[in-house]
Amino acid sequence: MKINEIKELETKDLVEKLETTKGELAQMKLNHNISPLADTSVIKKTRRDIARMNTELRQRELNK
Repeated sequence: MKINEIKELETKDLVEKLETTKGELAQMKLNHNISPLADTSVIKKTRRDIARMNTELRQRELNK
């Protein structure tokens, strides 16, 4: 997910997307522990997306 896409989302939608993505990451990690994923870079990309969303939420909080 690009930073521009994240900035376009409303705060409520961003929080929902963040929670969904965190759940997906947990599921990917669990699946990877059971049987290795074909493309492990997906975990890294998901972690970075979560960090981008957290950063945007924090910026919005500070700009209020």
